[in-house]
Amino acid sequence: MFRRQQTRRNYRKDQKRKCRLAFFYKFFLCFKIFMACSLLVATSGFFIFMHDVVTQSGYFTAKGVIIEGGRRLSQKQIAEQAQLRAGMNILAANLTAARKRLLSHPWIDEAEITREIPSGLIIRIKEHEPLAIVDLGHKFLINEKGEIFKEWAPSDPTDLPVVSGLDISDLAAQVKHEPLNSGTPSEVEMRSEDAQNHYSPLDAVMHVLRLGKESGCVLPNRLIKQIRVDREIGLTLHVLTQVKTINLGYHKYSDKYTMLKHIIAALRKKRDFPIFDRIDLNNLNRIVVSPKRINVPAGDDKEV
Repeated sequence: MFRRQQTRRNYRKDQKRKCRLAFFYKFFLCFKIFMACSLLVATSGFFIFMHDVVTQSGYFTAKGVIIEGGRRLSQKQIAEQAQLRAGMNILAANLTAARKRLLSHPWIDEAEITREIPSGLIIRIKEHEPLAIVDLGHKFLINEKGEIFKEWAPSDPTDLPVVSGLDISDLAAQVKHEPLNSGTPSEVEMRSEDAQNHYSPLDAVMHVLRLGKESGCVLPNRLIKQIRVDREIGLTLHVLTQVKTINLGYHKYSDKYTMLKHIIAALRKKRDFPIFDRIDLNNLNRIVVSPKRINVPAGDDKEV
């Protein structure tokens, strides 16, 4: 049998030249890619090496951890929560993870961690400021923003007003259009009264609590035993003074506290400061003062 001969291709000189150029182009392209990859690997290795050198260098060893802002938490508790300690390399410390660990603590509201080259770590925290205890079946602490930040425990403060009558929905549906803690209590109250559709029992409670924090307030929060919320009639305060119950209702709390100050000042002018069961300030045009009933005939309430 005869083998079929393959057809021989004829190349022109310019075609051979083009083929050689294409080959060299591909070769140089591969060479450039190889060199680029080698350079990338070498650069990465260099930086890894330098990272290991720097993070293991004794020059950047923390001589101590400075902690600012702790009051309820000790410096040891804060450092343990952040997992930062003296003797560690400050450049090897993961500050983002440490800050997240701090913020996971129920008492810590804000946290910041900075490095101080060559051998310092600084932790700055802001703790929650408990304003009252809210009774929702279980007791919780709320801060100055009206937010629950932890469940109350026997080791927590006990000299705070206890708020009853609120629902969990009241705390979940805070007004977002205006921060509750911006401005003085009087300014906050005026804004809330201008926005009647947004006024809530929680707003009322927070206004009274903020008034109680003001210097020289006639009824500081430490004297308020309980704030009882009634959605129809407003707030009633049970206090640790010679006036046992104060009905505030809704709105105009600054004016009502001013009126209460005048009433108490007038009563103190008497030699014997009487004990009162109730002062009703719900209507500033019709203030009712009820003395403690010890063999007192019915209907002896005094209207101011």
